[in-house]
Amino acid sequence: MDLITGANDGTAEGETLISWQAPPLKFGIGATREIGYELARAGLRSVLLVTDPNLARLGLPAQVARRIEKDGIAVTVFDRALVEPTDASCAEAARELAGLDVDGYVALGGGSSIDTAKMVNLLHSHPGRAVRDYLNKPIGAAAAIPGPLRPLIAVPTTAGSGSECTAMVALGVTGLNVKTGISDPFLRPSLALVDPLNTLTLPPAVTAASGYDVLTHACESYTARPYDRRPAYRTPADRPLYIGANPVSDIWAEEALRLVGRYLRRAVLNPHDLEARTAMSRAATFAGLGFGNAGTHIPHACAYPVAGLVREYKPPGYDVGHAMVPHGSAVVATAAAAFAFTYPTDPARHLRAAELLGANLAGITAANGADVLPATLLSLVEDTQGPTGLGDFGYTARDLPALVEGALKQQRLLVCCPRDVAARDLQRILAGSLHG
Repeated sequence: MDLITGANDGTAEGETLISWQAPPLKFGIGATREIGYELARAGLRSVLLVTDPNLARLGLPAQVARRIEKDGIAVTVFDRALVEPTDASCAEAARELAGLDVDGYVALGGGSSIDTAKMVNLLHSHPGRAVRDYLNKPIGAAAAIPGPLRPLIAVPTTAGSGSECTAMVALGVTGLNVKTGISDPFLRPSLALVDPLNTLTLPPAVTAASGYDVLTHACESYTARPYDRRPAYRTPADRPLYIGANPVSDIWAEEALRLVGRYLRRAVLNPHDLEARTAMSRAATFAGLGFGNAGTHIPHACAYPVAGLVREYKPPGYDVGHAMVPHGSAVVATAAAAFAFTYPTDPARHLRAAELLGANLAGITAANGADVLPATLLSLVEDTQGPTGLGDFGYTARDLPALVEGALKQQRLLVCCPRDVAARDLQRILAGSLHG
């Protein structure tokens, strides 16, 4: 074997390389004050600030815009990012802003605003293609982004999505009642600017739902199929963004789990607990650094049809005029059943995740520990008044075939599962999650 090229010319039995990427990060109380400096340092003279109507009413986007303008940078504010964005909402935003010529972008908000900013940046930087050209297969064509985008600084106001660290977006697909994503290294923000002060106005229900996203990001990336238990990729271009659990991502996932176990309840029950807010912001960023490279699996694959097929449910704490299931609530609703399914692949890792979240492992062995992580997750959700099951969102047994079908379309995620996942497995997981 050629010692230089043999490991990845298609002859090796398994993958041997770890690829791990992250944006520059500026984290801490008051970090928002330095956004103008960072934009000017990047050589930008004009930016589009993308945010949502709820934040606009609270006044934070106007404050951030004034800070940017003090550094001599022109700001245009787009404050109509849809909570839980779709391909249509992003395409409409891009059309509305088509005549705008800016040097870069600022995303201010939760994952919805950050993902909308990523999409407007993509559609303006490389016009001529539709959103669905980029969506992951089999829903879209999974076209590669042809080149770099304009600079984007992501400023999260929730402790949840981790989108400020990742090279992907998640979108509802109009007409198909499903969500899916776009994954490409060019989508990763130029800088993640994380200021816990920006999360203090979140209502408890939104804090909880965002925290569930952090929780499942960390658990899924930690239990994903390991990078070295995959076939070797024939070329570097074939290696996906989500490479599976790996020693680098594990470090971030473990610390995120520890922080969630210690601080999520406090952040929900006392919104002004700045120590808890700071810890959860750190957890969200750490989980994003983990799953943004390792990947997620069953809970996220199921969450996309759960969100896409919703009929009437409107979540508490969210000021929206349309039916929606918050992403974090959608992912956590099937998490307990999903991790019971994956437990046999690595009991020690599942038990370690539960321990980091606060579980007492005294007397627990691999033989009797299958319920420990699911029970630990359910306890966290119960204590923070989260969903008891898919039934909370209006789903019944009649919806299971459509939910299974939608989850099966998320092959980019399901290949990250440490066990092969068939329709019958998803059926059992979703059925077991209907009522908690």
